[in-house]
Amino acid sequence: MSYWVYILRSRKDGRTYTGSTGDLENRLQEHFEGRVKSTRNRRPVELVFVEEFASRRQAVRRERYFKTAEGGIEKQRLIRMAVGV
Repeated sequence: MSYWVYILRSRKDGRTYTGSTGDLENRLQEHFEGRVKSTRNRRPVELVFVEEFASRRQAVRRERYFKTAEGGIEKQRLIRMAVGV
């Protein structure tokens, strides 16, 4: 089974959301339909980054890294590359 770390960007206010999941397609659908409290009021959101891992532990570790100061710098660089800024 695969696990993913993903980053969404709000088209409304530019803020980002970082998450991890074992079912990427379903989780993204939940975000897009407003079924996730954290992103509901920031819709529409767009997927700007996704990374696949072999284990849940690896995915969670990467998600947590992106939520640190150092990881936040890398996250912003990845987002800029994805949206062409």
